[in-house]
Amino acid sequence: MKTSTKRAVAAVFGAALAATGVASAAVATPGDGPQKANADKHVLLLSVDGLHQSDLDWYVKTHPSSALAALVGHGTDYTNAQTPVPSDSFPGMVGQVTGGNPGTTGVYYDDTWNRKLLPAGTTNCATATPGAEVAYTEAADRNQNALDAGQGLAGLPNSILQMTGTPRSLLDPAQLPVDPATCKPVYPNQYLKVNTVFEAAKQAGLRTAWSDKHVAYDILSGPSGTGIDDLFAPEINSDASIAGYKGDWTKDNAATQQYDSYKVQAVLNEIQGKDHSGAHATGEPGVFGMNFQAVSTAQKLPTSDGMAGGYLADGVTPGPLLSKALDYINTEVGKMTTAIAQSPDAKKTTVVLSAKHGQSPMEPSALKRVDDGPIVDGLNAAWRAAGHSDDLVAFSTDDDVMQLWLKEHTQAAADFAKQYLQSHSAAGNNIGGSAITVPASGLDKVYSGSEVADFFHTSAADERIPDIFGIVQHGVVYTGGKGKIAEHGGAGVEDRHVPIVVSSGTDTGANTVSSQVETTQIAPTIMRALGLDANALQAVKIEGTQALPQH
Repeated sequence: MKTSTKRAVAAVFGAALAATGVASAAVATPGDGPQKANADKHVLLLSVDGLHQSDLDWYVKTHPSSALAALVGHGTDYTNAQTPVPSDSFPGMVGQVTGGNPGTTGVYYDDTWNRKLLPAGTTNCATATPGAEVAYTEAADRNQNALDAGQGLAGLPNSILQMTGTPRSLLDPAQLPVDPATCKPVYPNQYLKVNTVFEAAKQAGLRTAWSDKHVAYDILSGPSGTGIDDLFAPEINSDASIAGYKGDWTKDNAATQQYDSYKVQAVLNEIQGKDHSGAHATGEPGVFGMNFQAVSTAQKLPTSDGMAGGYLADGVTPGPLLSKALDYINTEVGKMTTAIAQSPDAKKTTVVLSAKHGQSPMEPSALKRVDDGPIVDGLNAAWRAAGHSDDLVAFSTDDDVMQLWLKEHTQAAADFAKQYLQSHSAAGNNIGGSAITVPASGLDKVYSGSEVADFFHTSAADERIPDIFGIVQHGVVYTGGKGKIAEHGGAGVEDRHVPIVVSSGTDTGANTVSSQVETTQIAPTIMRALGLDANALQAVKIEGTQALPQH
C-alpha cells in the first residue's frame, strides 16, 4: 500500500496526541469556530456501493444517452480514485464525510473489537473484564428483523417513509459496548474520533440529511451527535417477507432495488424542500444524499431473478443481473438529477457520485471461497498445543480481508498467529463449487502487531486496531458456503478503484482527471462547494487532506 506524505504526517501528529493521553478529547470537539456557509449552495452525495470505475466507464460507453453519461458529460470524472483500507462500508463512508482514514477516524470496520471497552450489557463496570465487540450493524437495532428497526410502524413496507428522522432511539443500548469510565453504552456517533461535513455544515447554519442502510449510520452525525437533521435509515438486513421476498433485502436483487427506492424517494422529497417523509416543508438541505446497495448485491449473488450475478468471463463486462442493476441505478440517478434541474437551485447544486467500496473478484475464474472458521479453529488449537490454557483469537472479521483481535495482545502472540497463517493451507471451492486448496490460509500478506500499527499509521497502543491484518490472495472470499461470488473489505484494486464524479449546475462539458486521488478528498471538496473552510474538519487538518483538484 502506497504511503503518502500527508498520511505520514498524520501518523506523527496522531502519535503526539496519543502521548498526551487525551487523543480522543483532542479530536472530538467541533471545528475552530463558527462559519457562515453560502446558503444558496447544496451538495448531493451519492454512494453506489460496489461500483467500480470500470463499471461506470462501461455503462457510459454503452449507454451514451444515459443519465450517468450526462452526469459525467457535465462534470469532472476522477478516473483514478481509491477508497480507504479496509474497503468496508463504514470506513469508506466515514472517509468521504470526514476526510480521514481509519487511523485518524478510529473506524476500521462496522464490526470490530475494542480492547478497552466493556461488553454490551455490562452494568457492574468495576469488576468487568475489558474487551468488547463493537457491532455497529443491524445487531445494534432494537429489532433487526424490522424494516423500521423496531419503531413499530403499521403498514410496512409501504409506510416506511414515516420512519423517524432521528433514529438514535431505535438503537438498543443493551447491544452497544460500554465505556468503563462512565459505565454507559457507547453510541456510534460517540465512537467517531473526528467531526463530519454534516457537523461543519450545521455549525455554518445549513440543514443536513442522509439516508443509509442501518440506524448505526448515525455515526455520521459525528461526536456532537447533532450533525444530521434528518437521518432516514431503514434496516436492509431485516425480514423482506413483508414485501413478498425470502430472506432479507440483500438476498434478492429485486428486493434490494425496492429497498433502495425508498431512499431515492426520501432524497426526491428533500430536493423539493421537504423532510424525507415528504410531509413537512424544511428547505433543501445544504448537504444530503444516500447510498445504493443494488449494484453490490448484484455483484455478490450467484443468481437472482433467474439471472447470473457478477461479471462475464472477461472480468470486465457486467453480467445480466449486474447490467440490470446498473440500469436501475441510472434510472434512479436520473430521477434525482431531473428533479434538481427542475428546481430553482439547479445551478446551485453540486452532485458527487462515488462508492464506499468496490468488490472482488470481478473475474469468475478467480473466485476462491474459503471457510475461515476452520482457519481460526486451527490457530486456536495450535496455540493451546503450544502450552496455553485458552484460545488465542478473541474476535475476527473476515470478508476478502482477515482481521484478528487476540486475547493476548503481545507481539509474540501476533507473530505466532502470523506464522501459523502463513504456513497452513485452507480448503475452499471455486465458482463451479469444486473443492480447492489455497496456500497460506488464502493470504498474500500478513501484518502482525506493530506492523499493523505501521500499516494504519497509528500507535501500537491503539485499542481498536487488529493484532493481525491479512491481505488476501486475489479472488479469496472468506465464506462458509456458496452464497456469494464477491466481497469487499480488502486492499486490492477491485476493492478500492471506485469512481468519483463531481458535477455542478454550472458545468457545461466533461473533464477528466487521471491523477491518483482518494475518496477522503470528497469531504474537503464538499466544504469548498459550500464556501466553507475545509480545515474546520479535524481529519483534514490531521492528514492534510486536499480537496479534489479542479479542472
